[in-house]
Amino acid sequence: MAGVSWFFIAFWPNSFHPAKKPTPMIKLNRRQAIVRTARTAVAGALGGVYATLPAAAAAPEPPPPAAAPVTVGLATFGFPTLSNADLARELAGAGVRTIQLFLSQTDSNFWRYNSRSDLSSLTDDRCRAIADVYRQAGIAIHSLGVYTNLIHPDPAERRANLDYFEAMMRVGHAMGVRVFINEAGDYHPPEPAPGLAYPFQEEVWRRMIVTGKELGGLAERHDAVVLMEPFFGGFLASAKRTRLFLEEVGSPRIRALLDPANLLELNDLEEMFDQLRPFIDCFHAKDRKLHVERGVPAGEGDLDYRKFVTLAAQRAPHAPMILEYVGPDNYRQALHHLRETLRAVGLGAV
Repeated sequence: MAGVSWFFIAFWPNSFHPAKKPTPMIKLNRRQAIVRTARTAVAGALGGVYATLPAAAAAPEPPPPAAAPVTVGLATFGFPTLSNADLARELAGAGVRTIQLFLSQTDSNFWRYNSRSDLSSLTDDRCRAIADVYRQAGIAIHSLGVYTNLIHPDPAERRANLDYFEAMMRVGHAMGVRVFINEAGDYHPPEPAPGLAYPFQEEVWRRMIVTGKELGGLAERHDAVVLMEPFFGGFLASAKRTRLFLEEVGSPRIRALLDPANLLELNDLEEMFDQLRPFIDCFHAKDRKLHVERGVPAGEGDLDYRKFVTLAAQRAPHAPMILEYVGPDNYRQALHHLRETLRAVGLGAV
């Protein structure tokens, strides 16, 4: 009936509806009419009164559910002068209950940034013993830091680094840890690259997608999850570029760790969360001054920490916040800053 004009429907109703019997009119005498009019007026007045009653008269709405406390932890690579036992005692005394473990302590000195090391002496028993040191102190191991180089142009180097990553997955399995952290890696050609810098060349993008898919296959084989961390000076230079990489790799085992200080130079906080929200499983909590490459402990840079923790609690409440770039001399100050910021916005910390 889309072609029928409303004019015809309105003014020729009998063309569309069957005739109805006219309703007989009820005649009222003068007294009945006065009574009916009075009743109508009283009902209208009472309705107005009820409509203006204060809201407290209505049933109270249930309060919103309380936000779950945020898990606050600490990365261990800033404590290379302590053994695992000494570090566990130190952190337990400060109320730290979660760590991101880097094999960088005096009795487990294996971690090499952007490279690899020989893990052959890390037997399953030794791995379990390291993990037990922390768990007996009441500290959970959320993840293991790997940070090997996935972007190297030499196929043999990439193969060796992927083999190292798989060895780290075996270490994690013995420790009862299934989450591993990595950046894309850092590589500087011996000669300046023509045109675009090396990380942004078309061939490097294609090669990294292949490497990412292979890493996803390793993670599937070992029941693991790899969190990729973006940084404005590298291959995963922005939140958008990181999202595009994760989408093209297309593995549920390859996800994201968001360190807002790493993207502060290029992205606002809202942009970071808008782009990466479906992928975020962990946060790094450090800081950075604008236009400066080096990061600093939480509270010492230009990152809006109140906005950061508020967005984190709204968009990825399951993800822990791991303090980074801290050591024995300053971790308590950074921990206090993060806990106090959470408290200031109405969030607890565990």
